[in-house]
Formats: sequence, structure tokens, C-alpha cells
Amino acid sequence: MEYRTLGKTDIQLPVITFGAWAIGGWMWGGTDVRAAEEAIHAAYDEGITAFDTAPVYGQGLSEEILGKALQSYPRDRVQILTKYGMRWDLEKGEFAFLSKNNAGKEIKIYKYAGKESVMKECEDSLRRLKTDYIDLYQIHWPDSTTPVEETMEAVQRLIEQGKVRAAGVCNYPVPLMERALSVIPLASNQVPYSMVRRDIEQDIVPYCLAHQLGILAYSPLQRGLLTGKYQPGHVFREGDTRPDTPYFKPENIKRINAFLDKIRPLAQDKGVTLSQLVIRWTVQQPGITVALVGARDAHQAKENAKAGTFTLSTEELQKIETAYQQLSLV
Repeated sequence: MEYRTLGKTDIQLPVITFGAWAIGGWMWGGTDVRAAEEAIHAAYDEGITAFDTAPVYGQGLSEEILGKALQSYPRDRVQILTKYGMRWDLEKGEFAFLSKNNAGKEIKIYKYAGKESVMKECEDSLRRLKTDYIDLYQIHWPDSTTPVEETMEAVQRLIEQGKVRAAGVCNYPVPLMERALSVIPLASNQVPYSMVRRDIEQDIVPYCLAHQLGILAYSPLQRGLLTGKYQPGHVFREGDTRPDTPYFKPENIKRINAFLDKIRPLAQDKGVTLSQLVIRWTVQQPGITVALVGARDAHQAKENAKAGTFTLSTEELQKIETAYQQLSLV
């Protein structure tokens, strides 16, 4: 496994980092706790020592599963990345959306990152994760009701207390990153990025490169679409939100599959799977520190890890780019 330094910190992360959204079940049609724990252990065995989660993933379930599983390893051998700023238990801040929890009950999700809320969320996460510090603490989404400066001052306080090692943001545009940097030394920005979703290349990537900020790319497989296993008309489990996204429109699935057919021979020639090729492409793009990849069972975790064991040549990267330039989504 290849490891990289996160921004200006001394935190080393595997280029393939475990994304723990899916194991929380929320928006993924439920979870199998035993399989999730096996996925975590399999990932660690393959050199994936970093795990990215959030309280809202299953309303605490993802963090609890991680907290239990990671007790098997020395704390300084794993990197725990979690978030704050999305509340389902407090109607305050910026209303985000209505959702359903794993029990099928409708819940309201709010974006809120006021100082006291951040401090409380940290304590709750530490308890669920069964640890006394968090390696990277990230605001999950911008909160328009709270000044960025207030939020970052709270995280700075947590760093001073030894409860957090480094501060990160997620889904932050450049102007908000600038405001955050005026208060605290940011380590990274976590943003969506994949072969078919590249908008961050316009401004966020150049800004992070110029300021030595890490980029944690989430959904590099576009929530599984870039595995090539989905066809138009696929029936998802109840509670799975993927059909509501533009990438999973039947026509886009068709066009993306045609794109994947063009690059599939590259994977076959290298003796890797299409998913591994896609993930590897992601971590070889300028500015990208790691790719966050989910796994719901041990097999998926092992397969994901292999993307950190080979490289793509300049010629191979160019062939992928040529195929991408011919892709047009609706």
C-alpha cells in the first residue's frame, strides 16, 4: 500500500482510505453489522489503516461499528477521520433535507456548526469511536447560519485540548476555505471527484495545490456506477437514494457504460478489475491525496486495497482521457 502525507500535517494516510458511509446503512438501504466489521478487518490487513466516517452515517451506527472493530488494533496504527455539523437530533441551523433512518422513521437533517454544538459532537464521536482523539476532524457541509470563524475557533480549541490532531473541511468552495484558513491551519478538503465528475479541477484543486492542502476524493466510483455493474432499469433496495441522482438516470448509465467499455481493455491488460483501474486513476490525478472507497464486506475491502499496489503510465492515463472527452452526459 502507498501512503501519503496529509497537507502540512504529520499524518500519513493510505492512498486508498476506507469510506464508512455505506456501513452505516443510511441512504444505502440498511447494513449488515457483522459484514461491516469483517470489511474493516480485511481493509486493515491489506494496509488500509485510515477510516473516514461521520455521525450522521446511520445516526451514530457507522462510528459505533468502527469504534468496536478498531479496538483490535493499536490506536497509533490507525487514523480515524470523522465529521461534525449535520444534526438529526437538534432542529437548529440550516435545514438540509428530510430523510429516513435505518428503522424507516422520517428525520430532519440540519447543517449546524455553532461552537457549543461542535464541542458536543466531538464528545459524542469520541464516545462512539471508543477513542480519546480524532486524527482529522472535518465539517461535513457548510453551515450558512454560523460564521466560519466561529466554527473553526471551536475546532482550534479541540486541538488545544488534544482531542483533535488536525482540522479539515468537506464540500467547501474556495471562498470558505480562505475564511477557514484565516483562523486555523487546515489540513484538507473532502470533495466528490470521479472520472465522470471533475468540477473541482477548475478551482478547488488549483487552490489546494497552491496552499498545500490535501484533497480527500469521495465517491471515486460514483457510488458504484463506475464498477460497470449497473444497467438501465436496475432496481435498488428501498431507502437507496442513488436512483434520485443525475448520474443514475437510465440514459447516463447507458452512456457511462459505453465509456467504461472503452477503458476496460486497459484493466484487462494490467490484470486488474475495472474498479481498481478507476480508483487508481483517481489517486494519480493532480492534487488528490487519497480516494475514499466504501466496502460493505471483506471481499470488497480486499479488492479496493489492490488499487494502491500498481500505477498507471502516462500513456494509459492519456487513453482514459481520450475516452472521457468523448463522453457526454444528459
